[in-house]
Amino acid sequence: MSLFSTTFQTIENGISYAAQKQQTIAQNIANVDTPNYKSKTVSRTSEFRDLLHNELEAYQTDSKHIPFSGSSHRVITQQENTSYQANGNNVDMDKEMADMAENQIYYEALVDRLNGKFNSLQTVIRGGK
Repeated sequence: MSLFSTTFQTIENGISYAAQKQQTIAQNIANVDTPNYKSKTVSRTSEFRDLLHNELEAYQTDSKHIPFSGSSHRVITQQENTSYQANGNNVDMDKEMADMAENQIYYEALVDRLNGKFNSLQTVIRGGK
């Protein structure tokens, strides 16, 4: 028997994913002028994403809202096919900054959800007061 629902673990996995993605984006930005550096991306495997979609789905009031869910199955891929600079580097700063902003929103949504869960637990512990 579990004391808490799987929501805490799912949120924890999502925060871990956001942290790894942030680290990868920061690495790409730091190497924007490094010759022959190829940008990297972090993604979840589709099998786990489908499983998680059935377990926890964020309530979206608008189709433009970013969906969030956690994942412990992540894949880091390196973009080999492109080159944006004469030195062989393929880091696109506009894309990296957009990815960083999206990841920040995702992270903040997860932290907000986690805070809501803790507030609910505090209410229960205090007897509804």
